[in-house]
Amino acid sequence: MNSRAFTLSLVIALIAVFMVQSYIEGRELEFKSQYGDQQQVVVAKVDIQELEPIDDRKVEIKTVPGSYAMPGVVRSIEELDSFIAATPIKKGEQITKTRVIFPGERTGLSRQISEGRRGIAIQISEDSAVGKLIKPGDRVDILSLIDYGGGRVEMMKVKTVLQDIYVLATGKRVTNDIPLVGLKVDREVKSLNLNTYNNFNTLTLELTPNEAQKLIFLQKVGSGIYFSLRNNTDKTIERIGGTKLYDVLGEDAAEAKAYFAQKKAQREKRR
Repeated sequence: MNSRAFTLSLVIALIAVFMVQSYIEGRELEFKSQYGDQQQVVVAKVDIQELEPIDDRKVEIKTVPGSYAMPGVVRSIEELDSFIAATPIKKGEQITKTRVIFPGERTGLSRQISEGRRGIAIQISEDSAVGKLIKPGDRVDILSLIDYGGGRVEMMKVKTVLQDIYVLATGKRVTNDIPLVGLKVDREVKSLNLNTYNNFNTLTLELTPNEAQKLIFLQKVGSGIYFSLRNNTDKTIERIGGTKLYDVLGEDAAEAKAYFAQKKAQREKRR
């Protein structure tokens, strides 16, 4: 008797579970037809101020009904890499593509400078800056002619003073100030021809405070500053000695040394 009662109870329970599951599935289908499938969207985890950088500490992924997803909503946090808020965004708001921008001249260069570094602008010409073929985002070495002998050619030296220096801007064209469409995964240059843009007379460089001091010193007392362009993936810092007249002359250096020694002796004799 107990066995029959248990079996009957089990059958009733299974029927009840089936009916509940059928009801839930029916409601789910009704919900989907009315509001759409569930979709992932990026929302603000905290209030984000205008021009504030966006990172994964300030946003999160949430699932919402399809009809509740805003047009142009960002679907993954990775899409917001290096972007900033174009307008204030409140906590809980969905992040849309129209609410964020890539840093550029209008948003301020300071947001593109790494912490602990400084931006310094240097006047350039075609012959000192690789024919003005340097672009924002390139990396350069900096050379200078140093005269520590009062104009005596044998006491001049060309020295690579700084290596692997990041170019923040060429003139007023900053690293990320390029007309773009969409976000990181959908960037498209619309009007700026980067291959021919050379309407600039300054380079703005990202330097450590110590490097900035060296560069300013060279500006004031050096005999010219020159830039050599690197491959962006080349991070090698080489030990490069300075180049003097004798290094350039090579096998003829002995003749030059004898000449300058004679001139030195004549100067000392006249004293």
